[in-house]
Amino acid sequence: MPEFDRDTLTFTDDTYDRENASAGGSRYGSYLRLNANLLHEDGDPLSPQEFARTAWLIATSPVMSPGYVRIRPDLRDLTLVMSGEDYDRLALRIDVPLRHDVLAHRPAGQPGDWERDPYVRSSGRWARLAEPAAGWRPALLLSASLLVPVPEDIPITPTTARPGPVMTREAKLAVGLLAKFANTNAHLVADLTGAGR
Repeated sequence: MPEFDRDTLTFTDDTYDRENASAGGSRYGSYLRLNANLLHEDGDPLSPQEFARTAWLIATSPVMSPGYVRIRPDLRDLTLVMSGEDYDRLALRIDVPLRHDVLAHRPAGQPGDWERDPYVRSSGRWARLAEPAAGWRPALLLSASLLVPVPEDIPITPTTARPGPVMTREAKLAVGLLAKFANTNAHLVADLTGAGR
């Protein structure tokens, strides 16, 4: 299985998908079938942008847990959103919690900061951060949202509006291309976090 590093924000997990599928096949394909109502527009295939956004939504937690698409634990979220003047462009939204030590000037009064999530096992450098437990002092929780336009040639045009082997192949291709694109932008996250905590 791939591992997270400075240049890997996300990956698809085909091994887990195949090994944990009911009756063989694809676990992700089963989730596509369960969410078939999201995968067409009045019986017609979705636009490439909507197909990519919907395929990503279904492939990630909380819809699939664990997701077919795995997201580095130190990120709050990695989603696809529609943007642009007419909301016709696809963008990658990366939400990154930031600890006070990335600031040039720390806040006065020593407010609380993000803490390592005690309920999620994750490796040290890419640990999931959580809000601090209610305590005796206020907390200042900083985060950044990076919005990265997805080039128009990345989303694929679906050939079907019905879940099945063809849609599963196309959805896997769509989210795989998006994961690769996200990873080419990992340097933006590294610039914010000092390449990991």
